[in-house]
Amino acid sequence: MPFDRLQPYNGLPLLPPATELETKAVLKQVIAARTALAELKGAAHLLPNQGVLIQAIGLQEAKLSSEIENVVTTHDDLYRGFANDGEGASSQTKEVLRYKDALWQGHQWVKQGMPLTTRLFESLYQEVKQANDGVRRLPGTRLANPTTGEVIYSPPEGEAVIRDKLADLERFINEPSDLDPLVRMAVAHYQFEAIHPFPDGNGRVGRILNILQLQAEGLLDVPILYLSRYIIDHKGDYYRGLTGVTERSEWEPWVLYMLRGVEQMAQMTRQRIQAVMALMQSASLEAEKVLPKVQVPGILEVVFRHPYCKVRFLEQAGLGSRPTCTKYLRALVAAGLLREQAVWRENYFINDAFFDALSR
Repeated sequence: MPFDRLQPYNGLPLLPPATELETKAVLKQVIAARTALAELKGAAHLLPNQGVLIQAIGLQEAKLSSEIENVVTTHDDLYRGFANDGEGASSQTKEVLRYKDALWQGHQWVKQGMPLTTRLFESLYQEVKQANDGVRRLPGTRLANPTTGEVIYSPPEGEAVIRDKLADLERFINEPSDLDPLVRMAVAHYQFEAIHPFPDGNGRVGRILNILQLQAEGLLDVPILYLSRYIIDHKGDYYRGLTGVTERSEWEPWVLYMLRGVEQMAQMTRQRIQAVMALMQSASLEAEKVLPKVQVPGILEVVFRHPYCKVRFLEQAGLGSRPTCTKYLRALVAAGLLREQAVWRENYFINDAFFDALSR
């Protein structure tokens, strides 16, 4: 029966696809992507505190991934909202921060050795959307062109059907396979988006699952590689790739698209790590001129972990009383390492150089 965009795609084939996935072109690109990933993994190990980068890149990914779904916040609002635990932030900034929390939740899940399951998928969705439901139960979901309103895809319908397809996806992700893990990630991402299991947030949950698969396969130790920037830069190719698989079983272009994304983003992230390391080393030398040398590592860890830093963060890290911590931060301002900004009753000490390094 030919594919019909207007009818629920309950006939979505189970995995693995009945076609050759690891073509010559795919295997060549796998080598390039794996090389870039190995270099990124090695660079991440050189950081004195990986938590600094996990948090910073996680916040950037939350912003970009949400932007794909038209949930938009500004750079300043996001980091100020993060510094204030979301208090006083806009609804869109809060939603982006929830995405960051979902990322961290998934990271902890994988660290505990848990398999990627429907239970995790639903938990990530509930965190992102602050929802109490899970897999879609109501019929009538249609994906439409936002400009023309034309229906471009109708995902499977019926809770039992959706759960069966998710169970098949679980098996494909978690059971031993001869497929390269990066190829399996590309296939799993298509399948999750095609199942479209939730009323909202499917794109964001699907992008979280990409990084969790890389971690679960041991290709990365920490969640620092994300594809949202690549998808934004090549958005048309992304949606054409999904459609090509659905309507014409064109798997090779889709898998190549995802592998190129992994390669390019791994290279970009490695360059950012190198820039951040150079910045931290330079900042340490400058900070030692204006701060007690013994306190420099602890203070810099805080101001890099919290690019919108508050005096309270240094106090909580045990670095001194409020007057002492204020003196430390203002010494860094005087040295040109931070910028002080007053917003209402709060003073922020902003690490602009860190933002610049992350954006390279």
